[in-house]
Amino acid sequence: MNPTLPIPDDDALAHSQLLTEHIQAEIAAHQGWIDFARFMHLALYAPGLGYYSGGAKKFGKAGDFVTAPEISPLFAQTLAVQAAQVLRQTSGDILELGAGTGRLAIELLQELARSEQLPQQYLILEVSAHLREVQQQRLAESLPATLLQKVRWLNALPENFKGLVLANEVLDALPVHLVSTSENRTLERGVAFGEQGFVWSDRPLPDTLLQPMQAGLDLPPGYLTELCPAAAGLVASLSAMLEHGVAIFIDYGFPRREYYHPQRSQGTLMCHYRHYAHDNPFLYPGLQDITAHVDFSAIAQTALQNGLQLKGYCTQAQFLINCGITELLSRVSPHDMVAYAPLAAEAQKLLSPAEMGEIFKVIAFGKGCEHPLIGFASGDKSHAL
Repeated sequence: MNPTLPIPDDDALAHSQLLTEHIQAEIAAHQGWIDFARFMHLALYAPGLGYYSGGAKKFGKAGDFVTAPEISPLFAQTLAVQAAQVLRQTSGDILELGAGTGRLAIELLQELARSEQLPQQYLILEVSAHLREVQQQRLAESLPATLLQKVRWLNALPENFKGLVLANEVLDALPVHLVSTSENRTLERGVAFGEQGFVWSDRPLPDTLLQPMQAGLDLPPGYLTELCPAAAGLVASLSAMLEHGVAIFIDYGFPRREYYHPQRSQGTLMCHYRHYAHDNPFLYPGLQDITAHVDFSAIAQTALQNGLQLKGYCTQAQFLINCGITELLSRVSPHDMVAYAPLAAEAQKLLSPAEMGEIFKVIAFGKGCEHPLIGFASGDKSHAL
């Protein structure tokens, strides 16, 4: 346990204990071992108990981490420029996967209304019943009836879709499997339960989807990393659904050659609790986020194999600059320091290499949309994939 982390209150600890017992029962029902992807799924999404299913505040200063839409309205306003281009080509809908607090939906709809380029519908697919309630309340409080009537929540992906699919910080929250290499074999790192609580437990890598995923990586002995078949499954499902349009993913990660760099031999698994980052997923189950960086090369490979076209890949900073964030910032006069200074500071967080500008990437895939996307007009790094 990291002694520098804040200590949860008694109610939060009691909630965490309930989830611990729930996961412990799952381990017992599976002969004392579950793979880490199952542990991560339960820790994040177990109904009523998981991190995203419970009622604790997750986003913003009072939560555990801050997403780009929570930092500044400039993020949604800039993204609206790209959204408008896609909507002009498709006359379709927007589908947001995992809408967080609903702030991106609110500000995106408001900006698209200003530019008179609204979607036919704004669809939200949210797996967390708690977050869906948060979104519904916040949108009802923030949007006029003319915009609110465009919003609809889904329980599953639609069978057919045209328009724009948005996924901001979705891929990093998908459950990952952990694999480790030795001199003569590859192991899957799973979770058991002992006297001290959850413990790591390795088993031979099963003959499943993981073996071909791992075989192509040529990892050296002593290497621990993540594999995410769930991400491949999501991209394949989106490809089957998309008739005409674009899917944009915004997340932190690397192309394959950087992801599996020799110096990244302990993987990218990271936990977030009260704005502290650490690497112990067994700490405070249900009270902390668990994430892994995205292998964008694997995402691109799956998309291409399923009939999508790669439309671009670049840093978040480059994407926002291409879409005109500096022009949007100039809506506020620099002479009005009360209004301009905070907005400029927010833009800095979105663009700075030391903040979100470089580690966050934007990747887009299309079907039936031949025009180049404005977000990748300059600085496209598709060749790096």
